[in-house]
Amino acid sequence: MKHDTKMTRIKTVVSRFCPKILRKMSDYNKDTKIKQIEPGESVVEMQGITKRFPGVLANDTINFELKACEVHALLGENGAGKTTLMNILYGLYRFDSGEIKIQGVPVHLRSPKDAIAIGIGMVHQHFTLIPTMTVAENIILGVKSSKGPLLNLAEAEKQIIELSKTYNLEVDPKAKVEQLPMGIRQRVEIIKTLYRGARILILDEPTSVLTPMEIDDFFDALKSMVKEGLTVVFITHKLPEVFAISDRVTVLRRGRFVETVETKLTNPMDLSIKMVGREIHSGQERVDIKPGKVVLDVQGLKTMNDKGQEALKGISFSIHEGEILGIAGISGNGQKELADVLSGMRPSTDGTIRFLKQDVTNYTPKKLIEIGIGDIPEDRAGTGLLMNFSIAENLILESHAKTPFSHRSFLNKDEIRKYAEKIIQEYDIDTPSPNVPLRNLSGGNLQKVLLAKVLSRDPKLLILAQPTAGLDVRATEFISKKILEERERQVAILLISEDLERIMTLSDRIAVIYEGKIVGIVPTADAKISEIGRMMTGVV
Repeated sequence: MKHDTKMTRIKTVVSRFCPKILRKMSDYNKDTKIKQIEPGESVVEMQGITKRFPGVLANDTINFELKACEVHALLGENGAGKTTLMNILYGLYRFDSGEIKIQGVPVHLRSPKDAIAIGIGMVHQHFTLIPTMTVAENIILGVKSSKGPLLNLAEAEKQIIELSKTYNLEVDPKAKVEQLPMGIRQRVEIIKTLYRGARILILDEPTSVLTPMEIDDFFDALKSMVKEGLTVVFITHKLPEVFAISDRVTVLRRGRFVETVETKLTNPMDLSIKMVGREIHSGQERVDIKPGKVVLDVQGLKTMNDKGQEALKGISFSIHEGEILGIAGISGNGQKELADVLSGMRPSTDGTIRFLKQDVTNYTPKKLIEIGIGDIPEDRAGTGLLMNFSIAENLILESHAKTPFSHRSFLNKDEIRKYAEKIIQEYDIDTPSPNVPLRNLSGGNLQKVLLAKVLSRDPKLLILAQPTAGLDVRATEFISKKILEERERQVAILLISEDLERIMTLSDRIAVIYEGKIVGIVPTADAKISEIGRMMTGVV
């Protein structure tokens, strides 16, 4: 370890003053390329990998081994260090100490270019495609042409078609990316890495943008890749996915290695305990509630998106007291605009919104808050909270002028602090102090602050837009519990989510939105995932 630290210091100095020497130190990377080996043989070894960011130990002496022709799940909560570890293997980050070996040969990965040259590709959670370009143009972007300065698009399209057939990833190389659904865009990202010669494919939360049917097709494609000799690292925090697709699973917790085990030799309870220190309850205890009076009634609602196109095309639905109506759909089908209109952030162009029989169409956000509507926006950091303000300040944003937080126009800091400490404990917000700026909190803790701020006003209607998006299992479990508690208090809840499992778990009824229209509303008790999935793609 001391030797590693010393070498790291030497390389840091050399990189600043003698870059040519550093290039020579890593020249053997040029001769290292993943060769065809037998399934089950070790292809990657990461030993004692440590990575620090300011104030955070992201990876703490982690060991990770990848075997050829396997799907290896990398499991852990948000912040466990999964993506950081794989970003190191992909060359995006440099470790502070440790060693990486490719087929037994030590390598230094200074950039993704080095990783790609060796045969390692990575598809990130957020795609990097250029929408206005074709599939083929995106895939060959940055790759040297066989015709030198001239573009050989025809040859590239031919190779793309061959790759798509080989790996069961059907795409049209001539199609514009902006016209493709998210599932096909993901295929394009994968083919882009394969086009560059990847033999190891790292996938970061790959199912987060897919419908149930697309997930089934995607898993079939992964199996085809492995049969053709590829090796896959599958980053996830979803236990069902681990058992559906992986051969082995490595668990990380709080930046440390916990265990690597064959998937067939473990079970969900065992993995959940290893991942978070206790069992995760995938389902939530629901109390049977008889729905009360209608709280929200939406009829013929229309609105435009930011491009001036019609985003909602006359949708209608209602929600009762003590009822959760889930809105299911693929991203970009009008969910964002629906949440914006109902919370007063976007004007409607037609239709009516009635809250407790009162017409509140095009009311301002402030007025909607005053009459009892609570909004948890999708962009928690952009519109829901003030990131440079402290936790305590955010918790009283809409009530700072009221007793006991204010007296004669002066803030009562003692009362604000006491209230914040109470909320921090009640919502299990991980922070050393109420005075910590919000920008220092994780996504799960940000969502807890936002939820606490809104629920403190005792709303009669709660609009939740992607409330668990990007959250780990612990935070998701907590948020789900709070949502059900509000349902028990007879709050009417609109739950907009791309997580179909969460919709099925929490909702009383499910409304499916497609291209700005509600194509069907079904009771959750009668709903089948296959049926909902078809509706999400416009098949009724």
